Amino acid sequence: MAVSSTMLELGTPAPDFSLPDVATGQTVQLADFADQKALLVMFVCAHCPYVVHVQPELTRVARDYAGRSVGFVAITANDVAQYPQDAPDASAAMARAAGWTFPFLYDESQAVAKAYTAACTPDFFLFDAARKLVYRGQLDSSRPGRGPDRPGHGVLNGADLRAALDAVLSDQPVNPRQMPSIGCNIKWKPG
Repeated sequence: MAVSSTMLELGTPAPDFSLPDVATGQTVQLADFADQKALLVMFVCAHCPYVVHVQPELTRVARDYAGRSVGFVAITANDVAQYPQDAPDASAAMARAAGWTFPFLYDESQAVAKAYTAACTPDFFLFDAARKLVYRGQLDSSRPGRGPDRPGHGVLNGADLRAALDAVLSDQPVNPRQMPSIGCNIKWKPG
């Protein structure tokens, strides 16, 4: 069942994180991105069809904005006891297959996902240089299984996120009219 992002209030400071990268095991922290003008925090997982759908565009966005003072970080927070396909090794394999070169972190405790109010995969949070939230919402209007030939269904092009990134990089305000991301719910641990 698809769920929507919670649409955290714009202007919210970026919650801190310090998590291991699924590929290297090295700890990555919010402070590691201090020199970036923008920071995109993405909650994703290996098994979600919505994430699988957007993987190619996430790779293109990261490539297109490389060297432009944008930090990218993906975080997986699903309960791997119930969803072993989202464990660190499987997540690292997915990132390699997708060609992701940005850190992909494992939030085992789920504390970071809760701090960001992440609700679904994918869920996107874009912060400006002051690490204030300027965009949360969908990558674009495309959805899995909905081709551009069907009326009302968008093309996988990252249009919404790219517009927000471009605004931050050009010191312009981000359009506050933002559509929530839609995807699989985060698989929370019991209790």
